[in-house]
Amino acid sequence: MFSLLDQLGIRLPIIQAPMAGVSTPAMAAAVTNAGGLGSIGVGAVDPESARAMIREFRGRSAGPLNVNLFCHRPAAAKPATEKAWIERLNPEFEALDATPPASLREIYRSFVEDSAMMAMLLEERPAIVSFHFGLPRDEWIAELRKAGVVLLATATSLAEARTCAGAGVDAIVAQGWEAGGHRGMFDPDGPDEQLGTMALVRLLARSVELPVIAAGGIMDGAGIAAALALGASAGQLGTAFIACDESLADDGFRAALADAGNHPAVMTRAISGRPARSLANRFTALGSDVPGEEIPDYPIAYDLGKALHAAGKAKGEYGYGAQWAGQAARLSRPMPAGKLVQALAAEL
Repeated sequence: MFSLLDQLGIRLPIIQAPMAGVSTPAMAAAVTNAGGLGSIGVGAVDPESARAMIREFRGRSAGPLNVNLFCHRPAAAKPATEKAWIERLNPEFEALDATPPASLREIYRSFVEDSAMMAMLLEERPAIVSFHFGLPRDEWIAELRKAGVVLLATATSLAEARTCAGAGVDAIVAQGWEAGGHRGMFDPDGPDEQLGTMALVRLLARSVELPVIAAGGIMDGAGIAAALALGASAGQLGTAFIACDESLADDGFRAALADAGNHPAVMTRAISGRPARSLANRFTALGSDVPGEEIPDYPIAYDLGKALHAAGKAKGEYGYGAQWAGQAARLSRPMPAGKLVQALAAEL
């Protein structure tokens, strides 16, 4: 049987998570050159910026690259909710001698309606394309497969995994509740089983006829080995790479990660408008008791979140940042990405 590692063109069962805003072409290239699969997240950039990232990677590595897209439901503007959200956070801006934006906008375009991004992918043909928050239209999946692109999709439940399998992807990224960053669930307003990574991996390995990639709470070779023992074909690590030299994480994020024992990772919707796991900080505290229906849609809410973070950074306050990290963040080890892959391989 053709293994997932052969299909991806990698030697090690180690995948660096895309992490839009944190991962870089340099990080992805270092991981790929060390035998794993490097990834970039392009859900927050336009097609030409994404193209530039792909080409920068190719200037650093001849190996495979995973390009990750956001397939969320396009945001619905809710003027009253957005106005109330701005008013709720206005005291935080005032304390920073800053003014919040007068209105909010949808700062990211979902891949499901981005024909220009699709055209760019068909032109550049990265080895692997992965989907988060859902799936694109069936004909785009068919076109990418015809172009020889390997397709991955995130699932947080058996139902989502079966939907992905039916759509024709090649492997499932099983994202457990422990994972840092945004929950990949298709419907952020629907019920969430909150399955842990190992339970989800075992469930999918026994129920879905596709390779499974474990994601969430994995920080070392022992974690990868545990996932493999339960039926995963590889482990995907995100938080483990945040402190790497090639990461875009700012000084405040790195400091919070180094002190993760005092900043437990919590699930919040307040920063971006979708459930996401962040190191506990000022922003997560603000949103701890806010009902989800009072927060604007993703990524409209993120427009205000980014403005508040920028106002805080201007004053040397990093506690309003989207410090996405998983539950095992305190196991982080700062080092170059290539050396981290070597360490993971040795431990594995």
